[in-house]
Amino acid sequence: MSAPSELTTVTSKTFTDPRDVLVKPVVSEKSYALLDENKYTFIVAPGANKTQIKQAVEAVFSVKVTGVNTINRQGKRKRTRTGFGKRADTKRAIVTLAEGDRIDIFGQAS
Repeated sequence: MSAPSELTTVTSKTFTDPRDVLVKPVVSEKSYALLDENKYTFIVAPGANKTQIKQAVEAVFSVKVTGVNTINRQGKRKRTRTGFGKRADTKRAIVTLAEGDRIDIFGQAS
């Protein structure tokens, strides 16, 4: 038998507006601690890749992004009155900014 000659390619969704990529910032103790390293955490669209996330952050906040790390988080199983439900799966992006760039997420006085 011969191997299939066609390779399947994964295509990512194209976003027309960069604000469609970034859903919301993550406000937590861990994300607040990462601010010292100039890293910001966002919940992003599940179909977004690292390049699209980088371009969206640069377009929306007018900053220079040096790195993007992504995390796919599985939703937790939760009990309800009638049985079990599940929280939605989320994709998070930890974005590293260039030295000197800042985003005012927590309403800090700089």
